[in-house]
Amino acid sequence: MGCKKSSDKRGFIRIVRTPDGHVEVDPTGKANGRGGYLCANADCYELARRWRRIDSALRVRLQEDDYTRLRRGFDEVCASQNQNQNL
Repeated sequence: MGCKKSSDKRGFIRIVRTPDGHVEVDPTGKANGRGGYLCANADCYELARRWRRIDSALRVRLQEDDYTRLRRGFDEVCASQNQNQNL
């Protein structure tokens, strides 16, 4: 959704709109709902935020506080992925 790169799904972080309408980071990549993928890179997230690509991909209208909350979850998943790669 951000930089539009393509690669193996395991290298991406999934953002999902759940069936009840909540938008959240999906660390497992398996949650039910409409999803989209971002590189595990802060620049990719910021591109998606700036161009509102998350809104478009998930067919929602996010507010600034939604983007702030998603960024915290995104950063946590990125840190977790980096720790797993260093093991």
